[in-house]
Amino acid sequence: MISVTKLLCDSAYFGDGLRYSHSSRGAVHGTTTNQGPVVVWNCTKTCNLKCIHCYAGSESKKYEGELTHAEAKRFIDDLAAFNVPVILFSGGEPLIREDIMDLAKYATRHGIRVTFSTNGTLIDKEMAKDLKTIGVGYVGISLDGIGENNDRFRGKKGAFDAALRGIQNCLEVGQRVGLRFTINRHNYADLHDIFKLIEEENIPRVCFYHLVYSGRGSEMVKEDITHEESRYAMDLIMEKTMDFHRRGLEKEILTVDNHADGVYLYLKLQNSDPLRAEQVLNLLKINGGNRTGIAIGEVDWYGNVHPDQFTQNHTFGNVKERPFGQIWTDVSHPILAGLKNRKPLLKGRCAKCRWLDVCNGNFRARAEAVTGDFWESDPACYLTDAEIGL
Repeated sequence: MISVTKLLCDSAYFGDGLRYSHSSRGAVHGTTTNQGPVVVWNCTKTCNLKCIHCYAGSESKKYEGELTHAEAKRFIDDLAAFNVPVILFSGGEPLIREDIMDLAKYATRHGIRVTFSTNGTLIDKEMAKDLKTIGVGYVGISLDGIGENNDRFRGKKGAFDAALRGIQNCLEVGQRVGLRFTINRHNYADLHDIFKLIEEENIPRVCFYHLVYSGRGSEMVKEDITHEESRYAMDLIMEKTMDFHRRGLEKEILTVDNHADGVYLYLKLQNSDPLRAEQVLNLLKINGGNRTGIAIGEVDWYGNVHPDQFTQNHTFGNVKERPFGQIWTDVSHPILAGLKNRKPLLKGRCAKCRWLDVCNGNFRARAEAVTGDFWESDPACYLTDAEIGL
């Protein structure tokens, strides 16, 4: 994640402690010394929607073999023993899982910060209260367009209104909530309206995701925006972030899954505010760029451990058979070992890039989806050859 708010405005939010802590620099197995990674748990593959970009390929049906309640509790025990700071419940749609509230409560009692990635359509007033009561740290609700555009993208009429009600219900009870928006060719034109929405609805946080070609999203390589459009989107995000800050509107704005954003922001600041630019560069170096396989990992509905939620084609073990911590620190698998020290393995533009220390090769899933080579250059990097020093 790139915290645009932190970099431009020097505002501080919870996640900044994980992203820009000096103790995270050079970490091998987690975000800080003696701490495990943030873990995304896709706790079920079942979903009530059918999004065209779904990395999990979820459908509205029951999938056999998912972790049982007892297995899930053992898994959470293992995460606590490995000092995992955050568990992100995702899916499918995590709120469909019948025991999800019990498991969320169990994780919070173990001192793990609980967050949710959800489509928000199931969050009525009572569920919002339950999430708040349990002590859920954050709920990220996905909207991928305004009105009918979101509904088409999400595969269900009324999904936009239901998700917006979910956000409103969380805000009403004081549950920390934010909006997730995956930028692609179909909703690129909605960016202005999304910023209008978060102001009108007083939504305090928004994450703009770059498209990753995985699951059903792997069919969308040609549906991604162009490099020029990526630059324009970043210009708009920076402009709106500064506008909110100038007007005293507290909004946390982040971009996700493309570390070219941090370099691009730095290069723009060099022209307008050189002193702040140097401070930003230092923060980007501390963060270290993409930390898939280092500071973030994923466990799927069957218990398989992967580098992240978009790279489920590479499996390192299963938590039904071994504790997560043992799997995560076992570098006998070449992909896991490579991710922990990837710079010598990178190819193409990534290998020669002057910003490698602040990007760390960007997103491997996209490189593999397009080229078939896990270590090739990320095709979504929109920086020019001149900008990266070629």
